[in-house]
Amino acid sequence: MKKNLKNIEFEEAINKEWIVTNGLGGFASSTILGANTRKYHGLLVAPLKPPAQRYLLVSKVDESINIGGKVHPLYTNMCRDNISEGYKYLVSFEKEEVPTFTYNINGIEIQKTICMEYRKNISIILYKIKNKDKKITLNLTPLLNYRDFHSTSYNKNFFIEQKINKNLVDILIDNNEHHIYMNCSDGKYIKIENDSFKNMYYIEEEKRGLSSEENHAIAGTYEIEIHPNEEKYITFSCSLDEIKIDRKDGRKIIQNEKKRIKQLIDKSDLSGDEDLIKKYIIATDNFIVSRKNLLTLIAGYPWFLDWGRDAFIAFEGTVLKNKRFDVARKLLLTFTKDIKQGLVPNGYSELDDKPLYNSVDSSLLLFEQVKKYINYTGDYTFIKEKIYAKLKDIIKNYINGINLDNNNIYLDEDCLISAGTLTTQNTWMDAKIGDYVVTPRNGKQVEINSMWYNALMIMIELGKKFEEQKEVISAYKKLAKNAKQSFNEKFYNKKSKCLYDVIGDDKIRPNQLYAISLSYPIIDTKSDIAKQILNTATKKLLNNYGLKTLAKGELHYTEVYEGDQYRRDISYHQGITWPWLLGIYNDAFVNIIKAEKDKETKNKLKEEYKKFVQKLKKTYTKEMNEGKTIGSISELYDSKKPYEAKGAFAQCWSVSEVFRIIL
Repeated sequence: MKKNLKNIEFEEAINKEWIVTNGLGGFASSTILGANTRKYHGLLVAPLKPPAQRYLLVSKVDESINIGGKVHPLYTNMCRDNISEGYKYLVSFEKEEVPTFTYNINGIEIQKTICMEYRKNISIILYKIKNKDKKITLNLTPLLNYRDFHSTSYNKNFFIEQKINKNLVDILIDNNEHHIYMNCSDGKYIKIENDSFKNMYYIEEEKRGLSSEENHAIAGTYEIEIHPNEEKYITFSCSLDEIKIDRKDGRKIIQNEKKRIKQLIDKSDLSGDEDLIKKYIIATDNFIVSRKNLLTLIAGYPWFLDWGRDAFIAFEGTVLKNKRFDVARKLLLTFTKDIKQGLVPNGYSELDDKPLYNSVDSSLLLFEQVKKYINYTGDYTFIKEKIYAKLKDIIKNYINGINLDNNNIYLDEDCLISAGTLTTQNTWMDAKIGDYVVTPRNGKQVEINSMWYNALMIMIELGKKFEEQKEVISAYKKLAKNAKQSFNEKFYNKKSKCLYDVIGDDKIRPNQLYAISLSYPIIDTKSDIAKQILNTATKKLLNNYGLKTLAKGELHYTEVYEGDQYRRDISYHQGITWPWLLGIYNDAFVNIIKAEKDKETKNKLKEEYKKFVQKLKKTYTKEMNEGKTIGSISELYDSKKPYEAKGAFAQCWSVSEVFRIIL
């Protein structure tokens, strides 16, 4: 969608962001004004060990035009006491596969398009200049850095070595291991000594109570002459690898990216709103990245890496609905190859790729996604050969008990799973401040036991298909029967007419929806209890953007996500709205409709469901085009109007679960 910026207020535009990615974990990102407002914004944020160890290498390129001896800056940068005003020349911003900025200054039109080459740590900017009747000079000044993308280079002087071969520049900053390569397809490079951009101000980091200023290195500038009435394409490129690029290559890289996305759209075989389908394909593709010859899903940009829990929640919407089954298989292999004591890794360390196992739900979520993979593909062979034995191992370990990383997972005498300790957070509501546990959910959690029953039932189904030993299947059946009986006896809260979040905890939370949303619901979806659960979630948790994590009126309820890290962590799961929860709400609604026998009631439910989907589609179509992130969906939202987007500005399970419903 093309956004006219002529009449937009600066305060509104500076809060809108964009992102493009390279399939390795790297990305380019900024605001629609071109001003970086986060330490994570940059033209080249590259993983030194894909997809991890992401470093900011090139912050941005500052452009200016010399017309008759007068220099006009096109760049916009924020400092505490100054904002450069290049945005005043910005006419429009458009983001489809790639972002395009259009400037107009004294009748001279400049189009600037940013792209990353797929599966390479290369970012390019393609400039298209339409000059008028005077000779002009375009100046391109890259702002460089070399630091972990979670940190900042505040009040720093850089030591720069550079080797120059015409326009190809090899730069080494502070004698670090990796070189930064820059090139420009036209003009000449002019070396600059001992210069830097000082105190760039990141307003989004200040909002988070973090360091909000830093310096960037300036090594030189490119000067490109453009003659009267000339139209010219210019490609600037930056990379971790040595590059030799001419003026045609920028267009070729952009064309290749558009062609790649078109192929994914065609492969998806989706019908309906073509613009929305295209946005869905682009948005989901951003999260699919390489990991050690396989694939994984980045949980969210800018700061998350890959998480097992997030990957499985996003699995259907990211790689099944769009028929990316080859990706689905590689994702399943990625998250099952490092299973330890029955635990699927909850994630991997950004520093050394070490698997992390602080999760009770990642392993149980795997079963539901295996079931969905089979539903979409009918591919039992892959599951039998590569996954089935690992599923059996998970069940065995959950029965025997797991205390890896202090998870304290065990099967109690009532055949329900208990997990966690007073200081161990291993469900998705895992906020912790030092030793303080914000939402202590240790014990028998409602979603974990719903998943446990579902996993056992799926193992019965697979066991029959794969001709498993009868005594093994019988053992699964006995466990499932007893778990279901205990669950129905112990989790129903008559006072609230819904389910306990954890046995003994009657706070109204969305986790109870798992009991009626999975392939094998542990609560009979024909029952009044199932309808009560859905009704409670609808009335007390559902809003336009998702479901609240806690009902209003409950102790510690918070509806605005803001402040420093402590304030944000304390409110993270205490009433803030999460879009991904729409997925389990949707599936619960669908399961209840399927189970309903009364024709009149069924038709009424169908009509209510149709309205829910239509409203959601309207909300998120607008959000994709005009919201916080042009072309993506944020991690979470405030729970009161105007439902401001917060958290990670592009979140995989948000995109996945919303589009799984509305397309």
